[in-house]
Amino acid sequence: MKFNELGLSAGLLEAIESAGFEEATPIQAQTIPLALQGLDVIGQAQTGTGKTASFGLPMLDKINTDERAIQGLVIAPTRELAIQTQEELFRLGKVKKIRVQSVYGGADIRRQINALKDKPHIVVGTPGRMLDHINRKTLRLDTVKTLVLDEADEMLNMGFLEDIESIISKVPDERQTLLFSATMPDAIKRIGVKFMKEPEHVKIKAKVMTADLIEQFYIRSKEFEKFDIMTRLLDVQKPELTIVFGRTKRRVDELSRGLEARGYRAEGIHGDLTQQKRMSTLKAFKNGELDILVATDVAARGLDISGVTHVYNYDIPQDPESYVHRIGRTGRAGKEGVSVTFVTPNEMGYLHTIENLTKKQMNSMRPPTEKEAFRGSLGHAFDEIQKMLEEDGEKLEKYERASKKLLEENQAEDLVALLLRALANDPDDLVKVDITPERPLPNRRGGGGGGRNRNQQGGGKGRFDKNKRYGDRKKDDRKKKWNNTEKGDHFYKDKRKKGENSKKKSFVIRNKGER
Repeated sequence: MKFNELGLSAGLLEAIESAGFEEATPIQAQTIPLALQGLDVIGQAQTGTGKTASFGLPMLDKINTDERAIQGLVIAPTRELAIQTQEELFRLGKVKKIRVQSVYGGADIRRQINALKDKPHIVVGTPGRMLDHINRKTLRLDTVKTLVLDEADEMLNMGFLEDIESIISKVPDERQTLLFSATMPDAIKRIGVKFMKEPEHVKIKAKVMTADLIEQFYIRSKEFEKFDIMTRLLDVQKPELTIVFGRTKRRVDELSRGLEARGYRAEGIHGDLTQQKRMSTLKAFKNGELDILVATDVAARGLDISGVTHVYNYDIPQDPESYVHRIGRTGRAGKEGVSVTFVTPNEMGYLHTIENLTKKQMNSMRPPTEKEAFRGSLGHAFDEIQKMLEEDGEKLEKYERASKKLLEENQAEDLVALLLRALANDPDDLVKVDITPERPLPNRRGGGGGGRNRNQQGGGKGRFDKNKRYGDRKKDDRKKKWNNTEKGDHFYKDKRKKGENSKKKSFVIRNKGER
């Protein structure tokens, strides 16, 4: 179904068209018309199926931009999802000039307070930080007209039920409530009964991933090793068209600049770029003017890109469905594809979760050595020269006199070697590139963060044991919440300073103002 058949306003349709979306996903096609009618909706579908637009478009459609007050509230389980949702809503609401603010732990609360004083139309955030703002009276919810609970089952798994109930109690009874969840446990059903009014239930059957044509590998490496390993892989595997996925906008910017510094034709796309820049970058990628596209999940969602031979997951995604969405960019139209995922030791639980979903075991890949990468780069340079001779051989007459003079004064082997050196990546000449470490993903309970034991059940979502004592559960909840606070963030920063950031860097890739 086309988006223009769903009853959305002209401003939103313009934003959807600018984003390059045409066909609505099944969850969008079924949910949006119901939500536009003002009905409460429970949407059950996998992550990565377009749920953000499912609740975002109806909510944006109803925002009155003349009213400077919080009209929409989205509660998300993690800071990563909150940021991702905020970016998507901002992009879709840009034409209507809808203001969206995110609030989450691990960030400067003073900046968030100042942003909330400016009265955004929509607030997206995690339960703990939202409650913090409510208690400080810096977040008032008495004007909210649409409430969204995103990834509700994940929030319950993380012990946020009491926080969610406290937040909902501050929202007016006369509101629309939209709840989205990948699964539908009894606790979610009870929320529907308690806080929703005769909700419509939309259930989209989970798709089974069919990726027989995609070779899936993982490389276990430390954070600071990833970039060098990835560039060696590029030299060895010689991909024709590549997408590299990064978790954040900063990561995308740094990776694209780092790849350019090492001589690769690469550019990045993310939600902060202008539509004109996004479209020009995608056009260059489709036309073969770029070899590597670096992207966030949000920026790459819904893009019609064919011919991709390799996908590199520089950062493993937090939810397994996003992994399926990423690697689905390759192996299309009967062609084979390759995906390589970089996994740090504490992220092995996420790898197990992905394997449980895809029902396919990833193969471990040994990182290429510098010598192997150089041989691969040399072979690529040789092929490039042969290709140029075949395509441009007839256009070389004007250079014959100069070439004869060079041959009279130099050995032919030296001249060819110089040409190969100019085209190949010599490890002795590589620019030093340092990528700013990202905050580690939270450990998955039972994920097997240490060794790769196939007999150990790993990667589960870590549901609470029903027989566990209530006091122990509260203790676990407090520990989880601490990891999402500013203290937890400082802990990770200190850890990074003592680790991979301790070495002196000769070439540092950073955004301006992030020192």
